[in-house]
Amino acid sequence: EYFYCASFLIRLYICCNYNQLLMLLQVLQAQLNALLQGKENIQSNCSFTEQALNHGSPTEVLLVQKQMGERMSALARHAFPEQPHENGHLDCQVETEGLRRSIQNLGVLLTTSTVGHTSVATGEGLRHAVVGQNTTVTVTTKDKDGELVKTGNAALRAQISGADGTVTETDITDNKNGTYEIGYTLRSEGEFSFSILLYGQPVRGSPFRLRAVKPCDAPQSPDDVKRRVKSPGGGGGGGGHVRQKAVRRPSSMYSTTKKKENPIEDELIYRVGTRGRERGEFSNLQGISTTSNGRIVVADSNNQCIQVFSNDGQFKLKFGVRGRSPGQLQRPTGIAVDLNGDIIVADYDNKWLSIFSPDGKFKNKIGAGRLMGPKGVALDKNGHIITADNKACCVFIFQSNGKLVTKFGAKGTSERQFAGPHFVAINNKNEIVVTDFHNHSVKVYNADGEFLFKFGSHGEGNGQFNAPTGVAVDGNGNIIVADWGNSRIQVFDSSGSFLSYINTTADPLYGPQGLSLTSDGHVAVADSGNHCFKVYRYLQ
Repeated sequence: EYFYCASFLIRLYICCNYNQLLMLLQVLQAQLNALLQGKENIQSNCSFTEQALNHGSPTEVLLVQKQMGERMSALARHAFPEQPHENGHLDCQVETEGLRRSIQNLGVLLTTSTVGHTSVATGEGLRHAVVGQNTTVTVTTKDKDGELVKTGNAALRAQISGADGTVTETDITDNKNGTYEIGYTLRSEGEFSFSILLYGQPVRGSPFRLRAVKPCDAPQSPDDVKRRVKSPGGGGGGGGHVRQKAVRRPSSMYSTTKKKENPIEDELIYRVGTRGRERGEFSNLQGISTTSNGRIVVADSNNQCIQVFSNDGQFKLKFGVRGRSPGQLQRPTGIAVDLNGDIIVADYDNKWLSIFSPDGKFKNKIGAGRLMGPKGVALDKNGHIITADNKACCVFIFQSNGKLVTKFGAKGTSERQFAGPHFVAINNKNEIVVTDFHNHSVKVYNADGEFLFKFGSHGEGNGQFNAPTGVAVDGNGNIIVADWGNSRIQVFDSSGSFLSYINTTADPLYGPQGLSLTSDGHVAVADSGNHCFKVYRYLQ
């Protein structure tokens, strides 16, 4: 009788969970049907086009040209569901003791909607570690639509591999709320590959390139998010570093037979710099600007100087003397170049803007007595100088001679308020684009300072920010934003809708600051935490 009851309960239990299994099957079947239909459409379109080209007269081909073009364009725009919309997780937890006691609880089937390609890993431990110190990263699981999964029990696996083939053990803690902590301790310095897999599929961005350094070589880093937000990209200067020139990467990882330092392909063309005080070395660089004649100008903040390079990364000029007198620099942050080649520098600690000739000779200072802590600076189409005052939480607009045109903004969270504005850019409509650091958003105003719209929110998803910093606008009006806390660069259209990322996974950013478009159409970014600037390919 006992076994009869147990058998009956098992059959009843399976029937109760049949609907859940059927729903999973329906999701995957719908995805398969979509792919098969897409395949059929492609084959049909190819067949139609081939017949027209092979058997039709020129006149007939011209008659169906528009139809063929529209069908090809429709197929090119169609997004096919290439990644699985479900995983293969199905488990059964059997409570035999409970069955013996009351035959009331046989167990439950465990499954989740988690998939790898939408789930994300966060934390500096993805890219940086100190030998001998325990480091953790967080994995946040999501479903096929990018929505957070709030249950645990996912099959998560992590592996850290060294160049010599050694594997470092990792500890995984299931928080039972859809998030997981991965802990590890590296025993040697060097470069490692950090892979994180969900159901055998990599999470977004995996594998990560991880660099471990000795404790004595570890850069100063903030203790918590609040401290980081107060002093982004902090860390002092340091001597004794080997001078580093621009390292150019081939346009394709397959275009040379030389062994690659980095097997992951991204958009990086080259990087310049390491921590130091010499030419081509930096300490907490902040602003970056470009010129129409092929120059890249960098504000080397902690070294109190400006450095100039060619578009291919060759050093050209260095100027600046530390001090608090006119013509000296105390903490240069933002930088811009006008049509005459004059270099405008926002000096955060001196509380003014300094103007230098193209060869670094001091010409004038503006904003003294008005500015409290200028950060970013830009020029509009009328020749006005626009600066974001980080401390005063407002934006100033000056004429080139220093006369104040207007200012707008105050501290707060509303449309015309800021919480630590960082950088500014001007779009092709002469509108002012401002990154609002603590409000985790980008705000757009007309040339008179009237609010137009804003975009972004706090988070790590597409179109979200963790303290945005640098900003630039391309010729099509697309807005490029350095996402400081998430160490990435995002691209938006002119209305603020998310478009894409610039791929930086092979040589990860660490607290990016200013960014600018070079005269040959690439993106230059000040990688503050890595004490270098990088130039990436960018397709407008």
